[in-house]
Amino acid sequence: MALHPSGFLNQAVELLRVKTNLFDLYILGKPFHPTVETLKLHRDAAEDWVDATLNVVSRHHLLRIHAIQVFSPVTGEMMDANSERILPCFYETQTYQLVIENKSSHTLEFFHDHIHLRQAIKPLGRHILSGMLNFQNEIGYTDLAILLDGAECLKVQLEIFPTKLDYKSDYQAILQDVNQQIYNLSFDFMRKTYHLTGLKETNNQSLTEFFAILQHVFQQLVDAIERIKDAPHTRLFSEHKVTDAAKVKRAGRENIAFLTRNPHYLIKDDGRGFLEVKGTMYRPQRLIETKRKLDYDTGENRFLRWVLLRIETKLKQVHAQLNGMDHKKDSVLLDRMINMQGQLRRLLQIDFLRDVGTMRQMSVSLVLQMAPGYRDAYRMYLMLMKGLSIQSDLFHLSMKDMAQLYEYWCFLKIHGLLSRKYKLLKQDIIRINRNGLFVKLDRTQEARVEYENPANGERFELYYNTLPLEDKKIRTTLAQRPDNVLTLRKHEANQQHKVYKYVFDAKYRLNPAYEGTPYHGSYQGLPGPEEEDINTMHRYRDAIVYQDKGSENFERSMFGAYVLFPYGDEEKFKQHRFYKSIELVNIGAFPFLPKATGLMEKFLDELIMDSPEKAFERSTRPRGSADYYQNKLGSKNVLVGSLKDKSQLDFIKKQLFYHTPLNNITDHKLLTQLEYVAIYQSKNWFGADGQGVYLYGKITDWQVLKREQIKERPAQRGTEHRLYVKFVVEEWLIRETPILSGGVGVRSCMLTTKYMFDRAYELAELKLDTEAQLQEWREKRRHGRVKVQLDHADVDVAKRVLGIKVVE
Repeated sequence: MALHPSGFLNQAVELLRVKTNLFDLYILGKPFHPTVETLKLHRDAAEDWVDATLNVVSRHHLLRIHAIQVFSPVTGEMMDANSERILPCFYETQTYQLVIENKSSHTLEFFHDHIHLRQAIKPLGRHILSGMLNFQNEIGYTDLAILLDGAECLKVQLEIFPTKLDYKSDYQAILQDVNQQIYNLSFDFMRKTYHLTGLKETNNQSLTEFFAILQHVFQQLVDAIERIKDAPHTRLFSEHKVTDAAKVKRAGRENIAFLTRNPHYLIKDDGRGFLEVKGTMYRPQRLIETKRKLDYDTGENRFLRWVLLRIETKLKQVHAQLNGMDHKKDSVLLDRMINMQGQLRRLLQIDFLRDVGTMRQMSVSLVLQMAPGYRDAYRMYLMLMKGLSIQSDLFHLSMKDMAQLYEYWCFLKIHGLLSRKYKLLKQDIIRINRNGLFVKLDRTQEARVEYENPANGERFELYYNTLPLEDKKIRTTLAQRPDNVLTLRKHEANQQHKVYKYVFDAKYRLNPAYEGTPYHGSYQGLPGPEEEDINTMHRYRDAIVYQDKGSENFERSMFGAYVLFPYGDEEKFKQHRFYKSIELVNIGAFPFLPKATGLMEKFLDELIMDSPEKAFERSTRPRGSADYYQNKLGSKNVLVGSLKDKSQLDFIKKQLFYHTPLNNITDHKLLTQLEYVAIYQSKNWFGADGQGVYLYGKITDWQVLKREQIKERPAQRGTEHRLYVKFVVEEWLIRETPILSGGVGVRSCMLTTKYMFDRAYELAELKLDTEAQLQEWREKRRHGRVKVQLDHADVDVAKRVLGIKVVE
């Protein structure tokens, strides 16, 4: 299809014209949006415009529609709406002028569900209604109604298109994603939750959202209950009654036990008796009569009554709120509410609901899930009580706030990406109180989801609209409230876990990099997030701080901060400076839409699988921290020594010292930095099960002596004059996890760092002494058991590391 004629981009034109016998309606505005044109939104694979919806319907017997014409963005002219395709020309955030010219003596009024849009259209003189309509970030269908003498006579349904994402693919997919995640959480919660009594009453559900949804599903709920009325679910029960035997039509076997317990009901009757007892005939005077009856008092019908009563209670709350707002009373809403309350009272008096008992617990039975009418009512219940639900085909909400919807979607999509790979432990998005099931997700609420990584048992949390508790307590300047915070807790061998936090802030803003703008020049013409949003990420990382107990120093809590913005071309954005900056300073942006989640998903996996060191290195380190690895690896302060024989182990435990020939330590200057000594138990003396490093202790003193001067243990012949080092140990400690041999040993002694000594699982790992080796070892160990290969079977003799591999 050809592009639109030039000159129309910034020019206001007539977009819609409706001619009737009573009045004419006009809508004027810009038919194009520059961002839509730049990004080629609302096009199909062949770059053809998608179809838009326009419905103009007469609702009054006096009204006759003569013509409906709509603007074509292809030809640049007005065309007949009944014979041509309708193409997009109404967009969010743009302003449109509505003009209604009255050609009759009747009174005309404009009506819209949104009170601000309703009040925007005002009379100009006796024959003109006019005003400016701006749908802000509201997306989807919107209904404009014209009232003739107070009664609706014309309904115009427009379709409002977004300006930062594609309507048919992105917007519909966002709605589906949000709804699917909410449903998944709701049904998962319902499977685990049965008892509704004894729960603490809360007020987290938004009455405004509840009533907005109720208006659009109420009639469906009424229809479902009317359908159930024709064939309600019942239970069959038996009623037992003792009555005159002559009146009993059918006596069951239960009467045998009854007469056995009550023999006084038997009378002698030789003529008509039929029970023989010791040669005498008897007949019963009283018997039990069993009648089977149908009863409506089932769990499913109790549930229906409970739902109707909950709705009635909430309507009373909404009604009370509206009555308390004298300056904002809306008579239309009040009338609707009164009508709904009347309908509810009528439904509660239907025979099968009137006398059912109180619901004290709930079980999601097959009747609720599958029976006609019941399944519809149950679905309406989930929709109503969860407070937030935005799938348009179910609720047909007039319009949606796209910025708010995008914020919700970002959080739920991140949750969806994480929950596919990691175990969901707990969440408070879906909650229940005595008023029903509700979604704790709006701009006034906070939510938290906890996961577990099945590969290593590490737990992490995703927060919405809040910070972790330890960060909320600290406010050095101003309070910060990012949209989403991911908190990772990473385990280190034999160490306390470390916490790493990252901000993912949803921004429904996009700079399309128009040609000739500063943004276009600065970022090579690549669309991306707004610069001020990136600055906000710098603020989050610097302003959110943590303070240890008893410490006066503050530390940054956030290791990275990223903007999530609506853009679909991930490959193109990889060239953007704000994507490359993530690797450089751990601040930047990710394009995030239903068709563009790859970069974000890959990054989340990297963050979760990062070793603590890799996570630390992602952050921007202060000047002077270049010695991070050098300080960690440079000081070899642990000596790992072997034993001469098995008896030496008991000896050193008692005497609290260890000695070794001085020539085993090639660089004598290293003696001054030794702080610990550890004992290697060889396979020759202790067997395969006792092989490894189990014992270590802190050095309190050391001396270089001739062997004959070490009186505690006699010297072997020929060693009396050799120099030895004697290490005095404060106490011997046992490692919680021994350092296993792993197929290698220690011939005499070796030196390593306390950092590696605390984290090693096998002896060969103690040989790692460069930054590159350490980084490779830590990253690979996150994926499973690691094997370090050396060029010799004895660690102290080995000269180099041959490789580090993950063992299956």
